[in-house]
Amino acid sequence: MGEIIRFISKSELERARLIREARANYERIFPSADLADVQGAAVEGDGSEASSKP
Repeated sequence: MGEIIRFISKSELERARLIREARANYERIFPSADLADVQGAAVEGDGSEASSKP
C-alpha cells in the first residue's frame, strides 16, 4: 500500500535497451582491464605452449 508506480515510455525503454546493447558490444571488442588480466594470466600460465623466455 502506498507504492508509487513510475511510468516508463516506450522510447525510454528502447533507449535503455540500445545503451545496454552498445555497452555489451563495446565490452566484447574492448574488454575491461580486469577481464584482460584474467585471460592473459590463463594463457601465460597454462603451460601448453613452448615459451621462448629463458
